[in-house]
Parts: sequence; C-alpha cells; structure tokens
Amino acid sequence: MAQVLEFKLPDLGEGLTEAEIVRWLVEVGDVVAIDQPVVEVETAKAMVEVPCPYGGVVTARFGEEGSELPVGAPLLTVAVGATDASSAAPGDDGAAAEEPSGGSGSGSGNVLVGYGTGAPAARRRRIRPERNTASAAPAAPAVVSAPSRPAPVAVGEVNGRQGPVAVVSPLVRRLARQHEIDLRGLTGSGPDGLILRADVDSAIRQAGQATEAATRTAARPEARTAAEPVAAETSTIQVGAATQATAERIPLRGVRGAVADKLSRSRSEIPDATCWVDADATELMAARAAMNAASGPSGGPKVSVLALLARICTAALARYPELNSTVDTAAREIVRLPGVHLGFAAQTERGLVVPVVRDAHTRNAESIGAEIARLTELARTGKLSPAQLTGGTFTLNNYGVFGVDGSTPIINHPEAAMLGVGRIMPKPWVHHGELAVRQVVQLSLTFDHRVCDGGTAGGFLRYVADCVEQPAVLLRTL
Repeated sequence: MAQVLEFKLPDLGEGLTEAEIVRWLVEVGDVVAIDQPVVEVETAKAMVEVPCPYGGVVTARFGEEGSELPVGAPLLTVAVGATDASSAAPGDDGAAAEEPSGGSGSGSGNVLVGYGTGAPAARRRRIRPERNTASAAPAAPAVVSAPSRPAPVAVGEVNGRQGPVAVVSPLVRRLARQHEIDLRGLTGSGPDGLILRADVDSAIRQAGQATEAATRTAARPEARTAAEPVAAETSTIQVGAATQATAERIPLRGVRGAVADKLSRSRSEIPDATCWVDADATELMAARAAMNAASGPSGGPKVSVLALLARICTAALARYPELNSTVDTAAREIVRLPGVHLGFAAQTERGLVVPVVRDAHTRNAESIGAEIARLTELARTGKLSPAQLTGGTFTLNNYGVFGVDGSTPIINHPEAAMLGVGRIMPKPWVHHGELAVRQVVQLSLTFDHRVCDGGTAGGFLRYVADCVEQPAVLLRTL
C-alpha cells in the first residue's frame, strides 16, 4: 500500500520566508526520483530549483506558476512505496510509484536548495491509471506529513454550505484583508477548491471595476433629479475613487521587496555619514592600459577599472580595518571581521543584486577581475545562488556606468561602509601648477559612524584617492 508524503517549501536560508513559483518541472502523474528538482522558484535573492526528498509518483501540486508560497506551505504530494498501478493514485485514482534504486521512500532529508545528494534523476514517466466506473473508487491513501497545513482563515458559509475557508497561504489572507475581500464568497480555482492569489486578484479587479462603474453612474446628470443637491464632499469622494481605480499598484516582492527591506533597515538602524573627494584618475587609466597591453592579444583577460578599484579597496581596508566590521546591537559590540568578502553592485533585469567576491584580500587585481566577470555573468542569467549573494563585509558600488558623477550610497546592512564611484570623464584640473584636461572621478564613502569617526573614514578615502591618482602608492602594500 502506498503512502502519500507531503513535501513542503523548505527553508531556503538567509532569512528568506517566501518564494514565487516560476516554473513547475513535473506534472501530476510523473515519477520522480529522490532529490530530483521538481519546481523552479524565485526568491528575493536568486532563481533556484527545489529538489524533492522523496521518490515516487506526483499526486498533487500546490500553487500556480506566478503565485507566492510561504516557507512551510505544501509544494506537492508524492505517492511512495507503490508496486502496481492500482495502489496509489493522483486524486485517489490509483497511480503506481516507481521506487528509486537504493531508496525506501524515506527520502534523503536534503531539502535545502542546492544541497541534494546529486544522485542522477530517474526518467520521468507519466502513469495513467485505469478508471473503473462500475465500482467504487478506492480509499485515498493516508497522508504522512510533518506539521499539518496552516489553519484556515475562518469558518463560515462557503457556496451555500458550512465549512472552513479553503486558504493555505497567509499571503493570500493578508492580501484579502488589505482590499477588504470576503474570502467566504470566493470559489477557489486550486486543488479541492483551494483559494489562490489569482482568485483574490480577480476579486480585487472586479471590485475596482464595480466602484468605477458606480462612480460613472453617479456622475451622470440623469442619475439624479434636478432638485437633488450635490455636495462638494460627494464629488471629492467620487473623483478619489476613480483615481484609485486607475492607479497602478506594484507589489514589493522578490528582489525589489528584498532591496526595499534591506535599505529601510539600513537607514533605520545605522547612523551613516558620507564624505567624498574628486580624484585625478589619469594615471590609473594609463596604468590599466599598460597592464592590458603587456598581456598581449592572447595573454589572458583584460584588467577592468572595477578590478583595480577593488584591489585598492582591499589595500585600504588592511590599513583601516574599522571599516571592515559590523555592529552587534544586542551585545553592543563592534565586530571586526578577519577577511574581506567584497560585494559589488550589479544591475540586472531582475533588479539590483550584490554578488560577493570571497576572500578578496588574498587576491590580486587579475584574480578579482576574473571573479567579478564570472559572478556578473551569473547575475545576468539569474543563476546566482543565495550563498553568492550574502556574507559580504564591504561593498563597492560603481554607479558611473549609469552616466552620473556622484551619489550618497546607502550602506548594505549589516556592513559598515560602502564606496561609491562615479563616471571617469575629462575635466579641467590643476596639474603641476597648470590647468589641464584630466580624467577625473568622484569617490563617495558612506560609513557607519558607530564603528569609527570622520578621521578614520577620511583617512580611508584619502588613501583610495591617492592610489587612484598615483597607482605606484599601491606597490607599498603588494
């Protein structure tokens, strides 16, 4: 006899509490192997494939593509331990589960994203059960699960009968409350009448259309008598309702939501200050050109300006370790970190992300450049893992690529500082006592005033500017 095991959305780590279903990789009736990816989800940090810890036949899926699920919500159910086509079924019809080799149906337990056993996935096979309309359907197998599904939101009359409101996701309940949608009046489009986010979104649109139609009707002259006074207050409410109906609302979720939360937390918790300086980058650009020319046509990848600035940052942090730290607010302690994990801001189609170059303090400019190029390509294709987007100790933000000269960076919480770099462009500059056209860049440092004072921050920024203006200064630390 088969058992039906429920697989819930696992804890994806790094404080992530929800994920959006991007693409299902299996269908109901498919045979899956232990640790086979079954769904592709998008978190606030990355696009990842979720492996299932059970081997067997998929009997149900929960959530449509494009919907959000909280951690702990059911993803799918798998019939495990079936030996023939009549022992387990999607929807109680009897579908057999092929037991993966070496598996007993207990699952691998490796439900964290990216931490499967790596066993080859079995070829998916759709099993179509035979239906016997002359006899009663077999009893549904018992569902074996860890904690049960979240409690329904309310109990009341649903479509003419008493019972619980079929809502699993707390996100759906919250959305309904925000827009004053009565869930007891909705018919769910999910399995067993489950109310999905799409159902609530549809109800919100219908309510908006009804409000707009009522506003148009009330505004027509024939809708009221000539003797009926029209108060200015009523007109104001009608105009406001019409405006609200046409306003576009964009949910703060995914990458955009994560960025909003982190920046808000940074500004609310960190007493930041910013200092900046203009630097003559002419010699740095000349040194970069000489490095790349010396490597020759086939001498390896070119060294980028960002790689040189990153190497300068690691040298500056060695001199001013106060800025490579974080603050433990609970213990009221400054924690100076032993190594530099350098984050760099990268703009992608999914939004702003900050990949991290691990152990940047042990790398030279060429190694840092190669790692930046690798991580940037992963960011553009949406293949960065959460581990590659976390753990930074200092961030370098090159906003000059957007054609702007300066900015006041917001610290990437819980770090203590961020260096911003504007565009490098020809400007009038006094060089050796004479006016000349030089390649000038503005450098901005935002720092946590709890970890250091202005003297330390100014010393760090001045050292970076000196290395930009005279790259030979950097040779002292190499």
